[in-house]
Amino acid sequence: MANDTVLNTPVLWINKYLQDKLSEYGFDGVPFFPTQPSTIESLTQLFPSGGIMATYDRMFKMNRSSFPHIKCEQLLYYFYSTADNNVENMVKITEAIYRLLDRSDESAQEVNSWCSNRRVDLGGTEGLVDNMFYFHDFKVYQLEEVRDIIDFGTARTYAGNKIIIDFDYHQMPDLTNSSWSPEPKLTGDNKITI
Repeated sequence: MANDTVLNTPVLWINKYLQDKLSEYGFDGVPFFPTQPSTIESLTQLFPSGGIMATYDRMFKMNRSSFPHIKCEQLLYYFYSTADNNVENMVKITEAIYRLLDRSDESAQEVNSWCSNRRVDLGGTEGLVDNMFYFHDFKVYQLEEVRDIIDFGTARTYAGNKIIIDFDYHQMPDLTNSSWSPEPKLTGDNKITI
């Protein structure tokens, strides 16, 4: 098991949590893709048959405290729907995410509990990984109103919504670099002393 792989990120666990919990609201298997597509034309080529998908962008925030181990990040999600009831789907997804992740430390406790009982298969040589993150806090913001996006080339209508999830976490000890030691000092005759 490769828990220390750089593919084992807090974003992976938040996406898997949302994917699982959205199924309880009737949205089974919503795929999450990193920062793409960048055009509506690309969107039409990648859109899953189920009619709902999400793309996300991970954004690191400046840590304003003097304690370096609490990380502050944001996830910018773009949710899209092509189903007949696309605007209704966007309202439902927005409300579901708001209810799940806008409860500060209560949401964090729920996500931590969910993650503690699961492993994620990264495939390939990475295999199964455990959650290596402890979440402290979640907040949800809606960037824009629900809106229709029309691609005139294919005459397909989409509903889309942008949601920001703000979260704080720390990495479990297995991921922190505990093997660090001070660099040896050079003495006047270029000998290394420790």
